[in-house]
Amino acid sequence: MKAYVKWIGGIVSCLAAAAVTACGVGVAQPAAGSETQASASQAAPAYPDRQIEYVVPYSAGGGVDLVARAAADYLSKEWGQPVVVVNKPGGGGTVGAQYALKQAKNDGYTALAVNVSNTSMLSAGMKQPLITNADQIYAARIGKGTLAFAVKADAPWKDFAEFSQWVKQHPEQLTWTSVGPAGFSAFGVAEWMDAIGADFSKTRMIVTKGASDSLPKVAGGHAILAVHTVGEINPMLQAKKVKILAVSGDERSPFLPDVPTAEEQGVKGLTVFWWTGVSFPKGTPVYVINKWEEAVAKMVNDPAFVKKLHDMQVEPDYADSARFTQDVQKETGYYVELAEKRSMRK
Repeated sequence: MKAYVKWIGGIVSCLAAAAVTACGVGVAQPAAGSETQASASQAAPAYPDRQIEYVVPYSAGGGVDLVARAAADYLSKEWGQPVVVVNKPGGGGTVGAQYALKQAKNDGYTALAVNVSNTSMLSAGMKQPLITNADQIYAARIGKGTLAFAVKADAPWKDFAEFSQWVKQHPEQLTWTSVGPAGFSAFGVAEWMDAIGADFSKTRMIVTKGASDSLPKVAGGHAILAVHTVGEINPMLQAKKVKILAVSGDERSPFLPDVPTAEEQGVKGLTVFWWTGVSFPKGTPVYVINKWEEAVAKMVNDPAFVKKLHDMQVEPDYADSARFTQDVQKETGYYVELAEKRSMRK
């Protein structure tokens, strides 16, 4: 009898163990597709769900700052979350860029307002730049500005062709303004010197704090040439303190339709232009980049936003992340070659 009970108990225990094992297997195996669904859910959470800090690495009031503020205003309304512009000037744009790209978290809540000066030109002008293309993900380009050559209103040259000829013959007499040897103006002048075959090394750069400082110097006769965007020169142009001899590019500026391009006046190959956009530190989630691409693409087609750009004399010039990255890399290569050729790289 005892043997029989022991035998029955063994069978029951075995059956119980088998049932538990079967249940264990059932619990351990997820339902088909649940893992993929969980991953997809984790890959694209709600964004943004709190305030975004939009870092402008320059002082308030400049072109990059004004475009960033217009974009922040639009995006705050579009997303229902505050996008706050924070100015962190210094180091030609590197102080703010280092903060946004190397100190802040790469979670999409710190964006950087980038432009040509603190990206491709910075990499070209310095052998060991503090910020490089490899440090960031270019999310979207927003707008561009046409480069213009301005001289004193009563300067003797009637057009850019005559001015270029004079500079070619007397490069040592040319003084021009720039924030530094790797600034936007410096590359504009270097490219122009290259195009007309003038000796760039004999010209003299006068260091200024920017357009608000350099244009009065030209108007006052303390420098001969200022190279800035059309928008930056416009106030002094309207005051008839300076005149614009030419704009770069292969088309006239929509804001100065009566001013001929350099190419129309026989000086070919001037391609330097100003642009601004937004970037994020490496490792920022893809869904963040996609969100900004989508929003900026919509923004640059919004009539109210385009009017704001127009008032700044900035043209909308959208590029998605892939195109933006490709353009900056190509541009960097060109500027590095130009800087090495003209001994601008330090």
